[in-house]
Amino acid sequence: MLPQTEPQFSSSTPIAQSTIKIASFNLLNYLAPPDAYYDFENIYSLEQWQKKQRWIVATLNAQQPDIIGFQEVFSIDNLKALLLEAGYPYFETIDTPIVEGDFIYRSPVVAIGSKFPILEASAVEAESEAAQLMGWNTFDFSRKPLRATIDIPHIGATDCYVTHLKSKRSLFDDPLPETITPADTALSGFIRQRLGNWGSAMQRGSEAALLQLAMVKRRELTQYPMILFGDFNDTLSSSCLEQLVASSVFGMSDSEIERLIYFYCLYDGWELFTSVNDNESQPRSATHYYNGKGSVLDYILLSQEFNAGYLGSLFEVSHYHTEDKHLVNSSFDIDGYSTDHAIPVVTLSLRQ
Repeated sequence: MLPQTEPQFSSSTPIAQSTIKIASFNLLNYLAPPDAYYDFENIYSLEQWQKKQRWIVATLNAQQPDIIGFQEVFSIDNLKALLLEAGYPYFETIDTPIVEGDFIYRSPVVAIGSKFPILEASAVEAESEAAQLMGWNTFDFSRKPLRATIDIPHIGATDCYVTHLKSKRSLFDDPLPETITPADTALSGFIRQRLGNWGSAMQRGSEAALLQLAMVKRRELTQYPMILFGDFNDTLSSSCLEQLVASSVFGMSDSEIERLIYFYCLYDGWELFTSVNDNESQPRSATHYYNGKGSVLDYILLSQEFNAGYLGSLFEVSHYHTEDKHLVNSSFDIDGYSTDHAIPVVTLSLRQ
């Protein structure tokens, strides 16, 4: 079992930094040429790829996160090399993309980069018995979540989870069976989309619930602090995801919940920031735009060790930044091959 105590520093070791930065970074089709993503025509030119690489490095240099959870990774070795050069010696992923015809890539994976040592990394597996109770005969995550246990200064071994939950895109694109509705009709398209969208919502909500179950069981076993970050493809207030930050238990008193349940709860980094900066009135920035409408899809959730409302917390969220210039004030020369998501960055500061 990994050590549960804070790392010991000798007198000759410099005092560990008092602030830690965490970021979630959807890279949008990170695939080096001459390979193609999803379709044989989707290949970056060398110039486009170099521009994307430069933009990633410039963003990391500007924000200086210590730990980064990545989504939409195809070219694993390229990202690892890029991060090493940018000052991130620790890197892990637990899956590989699907490759068809030797050069067409599908099913990108998640990854994590860190300036601090990664003690252990593994895939998060869905508990089959729990999935069956939820109505799934068999269940697989659409993208395997990653758990990396990282030795963070002052707090020690911390379980960091990177996820990319199922998108809202229809679960299926093929025509419906004739027994459901006649094919090639307006009604068929309408019903297919309704069923497909609900199928995606069921998958996304089940992924969130089964990931949370795995995190809670791991927390009970190790007592390690938890960080969950990634592209959730939905808002936390949605019926699919609201349980991720819920703490209520039917029939249990508030004092019992505080004493027995809060230890297993997750808190939205933005909410933690605004709770200790109650004079902050700016609205929360969107992390994704679709048809001109913005929404928050990318989150960083934290356990009570980072919640200033908990007397025993070591850190508090002292700043929350959404890097979105490439979305709201872009320059094609700089941002032309960046990403379609903003990058949330949480700053954790040692409590005084």
